[in-house]
Amino acid sequence: MPDAVIRTQGLSKTYGTGVVAVDGLDLEVMPGEIFGLLGPNGAGKTTTVGMLTTRVIPTSGSAQIGDVDVLAHPTAAKRQIGVVSQTNTLDRSLSVWENLYHHGKYFGMSTKASRARADELLERFRLADRAEADVNTLSGGMAQRLMVARSIVHRPSILFLDEPTSGLDPQSRLALWEILGEVHADGQTILLTTHYMEEADRLCSRVAIMDHGRLLALDRPDALKRTVGADTILRVRTDGDADALIGVVQGIEGVDSASVVEGEVMIATRATDGLLARLIQAAESNGFPVRDVSVAEPTLETVFITLTGKELRE
Repeated sequence: MPDAVIRTQGLSKTYGTGVVAVDGLDLEVMPGEIFGLLGPNGAGKTTTVGMLTTRVIPTSGSAQIGDVDVLAHPTAAKRQIGVVSQTNTLDRSLSVWENLYHHGKYFGMSTKASRARADELLERFRLADRAEADVNTLSGGMAQRLMVARSIVHRPSILFLDEPTSGLDPQSRLALWEILGEVHADGQTILLTTHYMEEADRLCSRVAIMDHGRLLALDRPDALKRTVGADTILRVRTDGDADALIGVVQGIEGVDSASVVEGEVMIATRATDGLLARLIQAAESNGFPVRDVSVAEPTLETVFITLTGKELRE
C-alpha cells in the first residue's frame, strides 16, 4: 500500500470559549483518492481543514502533509496544497485570466509557464470566453470554478475543498462535480468537506462521517450504507405520539428496526412484500392516522441518523 499523503493523529482543537471543535481525530488519506468529510454544520469539518492547511493551530495532536509536519513547517506544507475555502477569495481587482496568472507567479512559476497554465485552465474549466471579464460579473458557479482552477495552477499534491458546492444551484453543482471528476481522473488527491450526502456518495472514494468534532464512521460509501443492515427505509408520519407508534410497528413481521427521527418513525427492513400495507393498517387500527409515507434505499444520511439519531441537515 502507498504511504498516506495526509495523516492526523489525535488532532484536536479547543477554542478559547471552551468549544471543542475537533476531538482526537485520526485520519489517513491515500494518494489519488477523493476523501470526504461528511457532517452537519458545526461537526468540525472546516476546523479540520483549517488545521491541515495551516490556517488553524491545533490544540494537540499532529498533522502531516506527505512527510511534512504541518505545525512545524507550515510554509513547506503550503507549497504542497491547493485550497478552496467557503468564501469567495478571488482578487476583485484582477480579471479572470489575471487571477490564474498571478497565482502561478506567486508560486514561483515563470512568466511563460504561468501564462500557458492560465490559458490551459480557462479552457478546461469552461471559462475561456470570460478571460478578460471582471470577476465581479461571474455567476456563483463560474466564480467557484475559477477558484478551483486557481487552486491547482501550481499543481499541488493535495486539493482541499471546503463545502465546494454550498449555495450553488443544482445545474452549477452538477457542472462542478463533472469538472472535479476530470481533475481527479488526472490523479489529483482531493479532500472535500460537505453536508450534502449525494455529493459525498457520488464523488468520494471514502467518507469520514463527523459530528461534534468526533469521527463516527469511515469507509467507502457503499460499505457505510451496508452497516444499516437493511435494503429499504420506510418513513411514516402520523397523528399522535410517534414514540408510542414504535411499540406498534416493532411487532410487525418484516420490521428489523424502528426509531423516531424528527417526529417520523423510520423503519429499516430487508423484506418489503406487503409490509407497507401492514404498517398502515396497524397504525390506523391503533389510532395513528397515517399522514405521509416515503420509501427509499439506505443513504449516507440514513447512516448518519443510525449513528446519531438526528438528520444530517441539522
